Amino acid sequence: MTGAPDPSIPATLEPPRLEHLCDLAVAVTAPIEAGDGPFGLRRVIPIAGGTVRGAAMRGRVLPAGADFQLIVAGGTVATLDARYLIELDDGATLFVHNTALRHASAEDSARIRRGEPVDPSRVYFRCQPRFETGDARWAWLHERQFVGRGVRRPDAVHLSFWQVL
Repeated sequence: MTGAPDPSIPATLEPPRLEHLCDLAVAVTAPIEAGDGPFGLRRVIPIAGGTVRGAAMRGRVLPAGADFQLIVAGGTVATLDARYLIELDDGATLFVHNTALRHASAEDSARIRRGEPVDPSRVYFRCQPRFETGDARWAWLHERQFVGRGVRRPDAVHLSFWQVL
């Protein structure tokens, strides 16, 4: 091997396209804090329900699950690990494991933690949802990657998910 680049492989591939999957409005209740430990501030945000709407799927978020948060970097960065269930209008149940990164200024992060509204344009909130189901009609979800954006409201989280094509 000479280490020379293979001319048959382009230096940069085309970026993937995105196809909208659905939008979620997830109702949440008051955070439960474990305190500021050696790895950061641990919070659990219980999920109380919600709705799912989109051309690909419609249904409801079941009142089960939570968002497990670790807040670091002086409170400005939150790594989110949400696990919950969706019941679709066709009767299928989906398990969702959604990991995310949220970053905002110290002031806006403090407002979010206090449950106050913050202008979404001032917050970076991106996610990677994964789906699991035993329903064969939705097994294709296991074979795809998804990305999303989120907005934190005082009593809800609004999410939009896209399939990466």
